[in-house]
Amino acid sequence: MKYIFAFLLVSFTTFSQQTDVVDFQKISATIEPLAASESVKGTVRVTFQINKKTDSVYLNAMYMKVKNQALESVGIAATDSKIWFKGNFQPEKSYTSFFQYEATPKQTLYFTGDQIWTQGQGKYTSHWLPSIDDMNDKIEFDLTILAPYGKTVVANGTQVDAERLSDDVARYTFDMQKPMASYLVAFAMGDFVKKEITSKSGVPIEVYLSLEDTANFEPTYRHTKTIFDFLEAEIGVPYPWQNYKQVPVRDFLYAGMENTTCTIFSEAFVVDEIGFNDRNYVNVNAHELAHQWFGNLVTETSGTHHWLQEGFATYFALLAEREIFGEEYYYWKLYQSAEQLKALSDEGKGQSLLDPKASSLIFYEKGAWALHMLKEKIGEEAFKNAIASYLKKYKFKNVSTEDFLNQVKAITGTDISAWEKDWLQQTAFKAEQAFNSLLRSEFMNNYFEVARLAAIPLAEKKVPLTTALTFPNDYSGQEAISQLAGEPLEQTIGLYKKGFESNNLFVRQAIALSLIEVPTKLKTEFESLLNDNSYVTQEAALYTLCLRFPKDAATYLDAMEGVVGFQDKNIRQLWLALAIVSPAYKISEKDTFKTELQGYTSEKFSFEIRQKAFEYVSQLRLYDETVVNNLINASVHHNWRFRSTARTLLDEVLKNKSMKAKVVEKMNSFSDKEKEYLSRIISNE
Repeated sequence: MKYIFAFLLVSFTTFSQQTDVVDFQKISATIEPLAASESVKGTVRVTFQINKKTDSVYLNAMYMKVKNQALESVGIAATDSKIWFKGNFQPEKSYTSFFQYEATPKQTLYFTGDQIWTQGQGKYTSHWLPSIDDMNDKIEFDLTILAPYGKTVVANGTQVDAERLSDDVARYTFDMQKPMASYLVAFAMGDFVKKEITSKSGVPIEVYLSLEDTANFEPTYRHTKTIFDFLEAEIGVPYPWQNYKQVPVRDFLYAGMENTTCTIFSEAFVVDEIGFNDRNYVNVNAHELAHQWFGNLVTETSGTHHWLQEGFATYFALLAEREIFGEEYYYWKLYQSAEQLKALSDEGKGQSLLDPKASSLIFYEKGAWALHMLKEKIGEEAFKNAIASYLKKYKFKNVSTEDFLNQVKAITGTDISAWEKDWLQQTAFKAEQAFNSLLRSEFMNNYFEVARLAAIPLAEKKVPLTTALTFPNDYSGQEAISQLAGEPLEQTIGLYKKGFESNNLFVRQAIALSLIEVPTKLKTEFESLLNDNSYVTQEAALYTLCLRFPKDAATYLDAMEGVVGFQDKNIRQLWLALAIVSPAYKISEKDTFKTELQGYTSEKFSFEIRQKAFEYVSQLRLYDETVVNNLINASVHHNWRFRSTARTLLDEVLKNKSMKAKVVEKMNSFSDKEKEYLSRIISNE
């Protein structure tokens, strides 16, 4: 029975936050995603305790249809953004409601080929699951997912049951033991394969890859156990949940998302042995795991305190990377972020860490710097004790910056008011303090010595540059190579040779990326870059060699045929483009090459692959009807950066009257979203 109440039409109470009125304690939901219609239906049992007498409370639920309420002691009805519960609710009493719902989410639940996944990001879970957009109400969520039989399902908590219901459908049930904010509820479904790891403390860790990527388990998840064990020891508080899972998905919106016990991340970080050297998952892996404490165990009360989540996760991820890659890497990353923050500050765009509208660079990197400087001020032992005390006191609760500062002061007894002013309150980045901190590193002192040579004429610095390239680390060697740009080649050949001979992967990469006019005297050395264990280096070297020595292009293309590169197929797509434009290369196969390159624009592939393909198709003017259709599809993609690029390209394509006429002629063949967008841009012309 449905109830329609007048209270839904009038504002009898302001519920901007209802946490003082009601505590939603548990939501048990059965979810069935429907791929054909990109919709969802489900059943929800919700238990809540009343704190203050009231006649109504709500769950956030965006454009959901509610039906078949089973427990009539609690009235229920839906508006465009909420599901309201009506009754004579008394303080300190618990109530339960059960209902079914249907929704077609505009965001947060994504259907990408053979995968389905969620991304709550802050407060948007209510688009696919009735929940609470306010992160100050923590709830225990137990999910049951109905999926096509044979699919793998990953969700929060421990999988406690799996049952085949029919030839086509299976049911997977997950149990969470502790409460969390609604935005951290998640699931992913696809053709995944699982491997298991156990932490030193006995926590089960599940790592997943798509069926076609199983050869990449080791390089993708390299150091995962080390990261987990390190963070538990460094933070000083045991991992707060019953298990941990990680799964990469196609077309993810960000690098990763720290859903409680269940990190979902971009498949762009799935790498092979070579790809690990350039684009590994270690930082994202550590960052999202650190969030299980900072963000999930203790959660900000509002955006004003967002640095308590992102700054802390960034900093502890950096500490984990120091454990794996060493002290030089740690200081180098601090230096790189300091350069970015200083540039932003110098432009007058600096922001306070307590500004809820601050940029990601501020919350993440300035937040990490603030913690680095706090540790230097109070000492490592006091810092660790303060962190552990803070987490233990506020576990499963919401926190403000003041809560953290009070714990620091209580543990250390130190006056940190100057630090608060400089690192939390000021908009400017304290560059001088940061620089003095970096000078504590011998490595950074040596690097700065090389960097200072940039202002000196080449003839006066050949000896120190030679030294820097004879026994280089990754960073001073790259800096030395960067200082050769724009100098007369005849005067730099000896230094470039030193760089090649160093056999340092990143020094050689710096040469590949910066030396465009390759002199004949360095041709052999430059050709050797095609064999380096770096897809960044290989891509740059292949392009430069074919451009600089076109008569030898066939040799280079033969050498690199079959190499794919990163997840976005960077080497393969460049190879196809070069093979197409090289006049004498495999003339009979050029149409095959064009067809393959055009095919990568299809929605069958990830947006990273498609975006690169569209770039090459645009440069080579390889548009045909199928590619234009794929471009129209890309123009309504859920990833806004990819969508924006596609729309810019489509605007150019539709300037061709013939092509535009073909699009208009077949308008009814496009999806509703595609037709809506096309109608809008064509009618605006």
